[in-house]
Amino acid sequence: MSNQNSSSGKNAPGENLKIDGARLWDSLMEMAKIGPGIAGGNNRQTLTDEDGEGRALFASWCKAAGCTMGLDQMGNMFAHRPGTDPDALPVYVGSHLDTQPTGGKYDGVLGVLGGLEIIRSLNDLGIKTKHPIVVTNFTNEEGTRYAPAMLSSGVFAGIHTQDWAYGREDADGKAFGDELKRIGWRGDEETGARKMHAFFELHIEQGPILEAENCDIGVVTHGQGLSWTQVTITGKDSHTGSTPMPMRKDAGLGMARVLELVNEIALSHAPHAVGAAGHIDAYPNSRNVIPGKTVFTIDFRSPDLSVIEDMEARLKAGAKTICDDMGLDVEFEKVGGFDPVTFDEGCVSAVRTAAQRLGLSHMDLISGAGHDACWINRVAPTAMVMCPCVDGLSHNEAEEISPAWAEAGANVLFHAVVETAEIVA
Repeated sequence: MSNQNSSSGKNAPGENLKIDGARLWDSLMEMAKIGPGIAGGNNRQTLTDEDGEGRALFASWCKAAGCTMGLDQMGNMFAHRPGTDPDALPVYVGSHLDTQPTGGKYDGVLGVLGGLEIIRSLNDLGIKTKHPIVVTNFTNEEGTRYAPAMLSSGVFAGIHTQDWAYGREDADGKAFGDELKRIGWRGDEETGARKMHAFFELHIEQGPILEAENCDIGVVTHGQGLSWTQVTITGKDSHTGSTPMPMRKDAGLGMARVLELVNEIALSHAPHAVGAAGHIDAYPNSRNVIPGKTVFTIDFRSPDLSVIEDMEARLKAGAKTICDDMGLDVEFEKVGGFDPVTFDEGCVSAVRTAAQRLGLSHMDLISGAGHDACWINRVAPTAMVMCPCVDGLSHNEAEEISPAWAEAGANVLFHAVVETAEIVA
């Protein structure tokens, strides 16, 4: 095997070092059989029976690859391949196996199974590394059943307390801690006790830029900051036919005017800021009753913290003015968020160098979505690799990538991880 030196001076793998793309794709398709959606994707929400089944399959694959499995008190899974130096901190790689209710087959899963493919390929090639390599599945990245997103990586990084996370409830009032125990994936290991040499995450872009630019690899340098504010507007539910227009306290109309404001605020910070409401509930949600209450969550994002803070402030001030003028009450609750992320320069360089070494087209990207890497970046040097997805579509059962895109992304991940873990000749 030929070696070449990277810009970091570490023992770098040769360009002929490749993962088994067909095996990776077969693993993706096998995992997709668990928790199938209704339109070709997946519904494998966190801490469901389907999540437990997916975890068991992943664990069986890791065992077959010679890894030992660690499990912490948040259900985060850690498949460990030893290194030659017992004192060297591990290089971690991974993402998440949980999906949206109408999710795709690749969001998160590619990062976990791409990490497993690294272990399998190292075994095939008989390659040892100085640093151990650990493949990770973080619990509840999606945040659909239990808000906020990236809940368990957030506990790992010290952003949230474990007791608070355990107390989070889903729409049916089932607590996170209880469901984690019910499906049998609560471990004994203290969450966040592990120390990392570095962390890498492979993910589909979830946006249209790479495909539009006909580019193989996104080198993620930054992550957008995110702010989730839940807004509750309270008016008075009354008959749609017999309540005179001037006497209505229409929480639905109040919400509509606030959503128009959200759009104006985001556009005022073009081109990088975005804003919308993804979660909306109206009560009593009857055809002939004026809504007496609406609950909706505003999602603001920007790579600039000052922009996020401005959008939050303008939302609260503007929504209060709208509701005061309409005789409505309004309340705000910050239910999630994180500051913009700058990924580690050394890890980003390892990703960029890997793409160059493999002859793959690549470009710098700012991630528009939140990822576990955004929290892990707080406690360890971190970087992300992205591959294209068709039409930039994600969080949708029609989400699609090609086997070639998956293989290219996993090969860049392979090289970046192995370079950082250091091949032992």
